[in-house]
Amino acid sequence: MKRKYVAGIAVAAAVVVAGGTYAGVASAGASKTTTSLPGQASISSGTTLTVCSNPTPSWQDNFNPFDSSALGGTIGNVYQPLFYFDSVTGKQFNLLGTSFKFSDDNKTLTVQLRPNAKWQDGKTFSSTDVVFTFMELKRYPDADTNGIWQQLTSVKAAGPHTVVFQFKTANIPFAETYVLGSTYIVPEAQWKSLGDPTQAKITSQNAIGTGPFKVSYFSPQDYKFTANPLYYGGKPKVQTLSYPAYGGNQGADLALASGQIQYGGIDIPNIETTFVKADPAHNHYYFPPSEPVELYPNLHNPLLAQLPVREAINDAINRNVLSTKGETGYEKPGTPTSLVLPNDQAWEAPDLTPSEKAFTVNDKLAVQTLEKAGFHRGSDGIFEKNGQKLSFDLLTVSGWSDWDEDALLIKQQLQQIGIAVQVDQKDYAAYYNLIDPGKGQIPKYALAISWTNTGPTPYTTYYDMLDTNGNFNLEGFHNAAVDAALSNYSATTNLAQQKKDLYKVEHIVAQQLPVICLLDGALWYEYNDSQFTGFPTKQNLWIYPSPDSPLPASIVLSQLKPRT
Repeated sequence: MKRKYVAGIAVAAAVVVAGGTYAGVASAGASKTTTSLPGQASISSGTTLTVCSNPTPSWQDNFNPFDSSALGGTIGNVYQPLFYFDSVTGKQFNLLGTSFKFSDDNKTLTVQLRPNAKWQDGKTFSSTDVVFTFMELKRYPDADTNGIWQQLTSVKAAGPHTVVFQFKTANIPFAETYVLGSTYIVPEAQWKSLGDPTQAKITSQNAIGTGPFKVSYFSPQDYKFTANPLYYGGKPKVQTLSYPAYGGNQGADLALASGQIQYGGIDIPNIETTFVKADPAHNHYYFPPSEPVELYPNLHNPLLAQLPVREAINDAINRNVLSTKGETGYEKPGTPTSLVLPNDQAWEAPDLTPSEKAFTVNDKLAVQTLEKAGFHRGSDGIFEKNGQKLSFDLLTVSGWSDWDEDALLIKQQLQQIGIAVQVDQKDYAAYYNLIDPGKGQIPKYALAISWTNTGPTPYTTYYDMLDTNGNFNLEGFHNAAVDAALSNYSATTNLAQQKKDLYKVEHIVAQQLPVICLLDGALWYEYNDSQFTGFPTKQNLWIYPSPDSPLPASIVLSQLKPRT
C-alpha cells in the first residue's frame, strides 16, 4: 500500500486518450505530447461513483492543499496545478496552463494560461492567482515544501493569461515537476487574508478550486464531491464521488469485490479468487511494478547513521519472504540501486558489481559486520555498544495489511541477528506527520517503511529521496557527489551524459545504503465497470490509473461516463 504525491517529468510519447488524439506543444525545443481535456456535456440523472485508495477508519475535515494530511481528492478534484506530467505514459496534460516555453538558456519559463477557467465560486481565474500562489510560498517558506524558491528568482504576470518564471540556473526537470506540475493554485481573493497557507482552515464549507469536482458533503465516515458545472473541460458526467472510510484493507477488499467500490487502489490477497471471481465480467485489476518501496533509516539517529548497522540490517532482510508472504507474490524483491526492473533497465549502470545489482541474505555476515564495528551481544541477545542497544521502532500505517505484515517479518528477521524491532502502527495522518513533519524539522521515527516519488526516469526518485534539497529525503541524507550528479543531470538534455550522472548515484546508493530498498512496489489498481466506462485498462493505459495518486485520478474521474 502506498500513497503518491509527485508527478513525473514529461517525455515524448504518442497519445491516444479515451478515444481521442490530441496535439502536442513545443517546450524547450522538444516535441511533447499534450492532452487537453475535451468538453463534456452534463447529464441530468444523478450517479455516484465510490473511490477507495488508502483505507482509513475515519476522516478529518481538511481540504487544505498546502497540508500533507489533506483528504484524498483535495488535489485534482478541487485544486489543480498548471500541468500534469504522467509518470506512466509520459504524456503532458494541460490543466490551468495551455502551453509553456523555455528561453534565455532555459532560465526563463513563460506559461500561457487557460482563458476560460473559473473558480468554483464563479470568479474568474487569472495570472494574478498564479503569481499570488507562488509568492505565498516565498512569504511562508514552510509552505514551500518542494523548494521552489531555492530555484526561482521571480514570478510575474505578463497579462491576464501569461506568467513568466525566472530561474537562478537552468533546471528543466525541476521546473516541469514542481513549478508546473506540483504547485496547486489557490484563489487570491480567498487566501490573501488567511496568512500562513499551511495553517489555513480549509474545510468542506470553503474549499474553492478550479477542478472538475466540488466538495459537497463531509462526515467522519464519508465525504463527497459533485460535478463542477463551471469546469473548463465541461461538467463531468459522473455526478457524485463518494469516499467512505474503512478501518483497513479487509473491509475495503470486501466492498470492492461486492461492487460497492468502483475505483480502488488496494492490495487484495488472492485477487483472482476474492475479487475477479465475484464478478468476472466487471471486476478488473492491473498491478504492474511502479516504484521502489524503501526501508528508511533516520540518519539523525546516531546508531542508524553508522554504515555497519545499515549493512547488517540490509544483509538480514529476506526480501523473497517479504515478496511471497507480505505481498502475496504481487511485488518482487527490489534492487540495491532502487531501480525498478525492467522499467528502469535502460538506466542501469553497466559496471555494477553483483552485490550492487541484487540482494542476498547473509545473517552470518551481518553478525560479523556488527562485531567488527565494535558491537557485542548483551545478556538479552541484542547487540549494543557504549550502552546503546540496537533497538528500533519500525513505523508503518495501521490497516495497510501488506506493509504491516512486511514490518512483522522484518522484525523476525532482524531478531535473528541481534537487532530488536518494535513495530509501530499508526493511522495515516500520524504516520505521515512523523516521517515528514515539515520543512526544516527532523523526522520523528527510527525506521519506516514508505514509498518513493517516481517519474519517467529514475532522476525523480533519486532527486526527491537523496538530494540535499530533495522533496522526500525522509532519512536526511547529504552527499556532495550525489547532489553534483543530479545537478549535472538537470542542466543537460544529453541522454548519454544523463545516464553517466545517474550511474554515479546508483553506485553510491548501493554502497552507502542511505535507504534500504525492499520491494518493487506494485501499482494497486482495481475497477468495476458495471456502472461506469472509460477506465484505463492494461490494453489502453492512457494515464497513471490508480487512485493512490490524486491528480491523475481526478483526470480519470472527469473522463468517466455512466453506462446507459
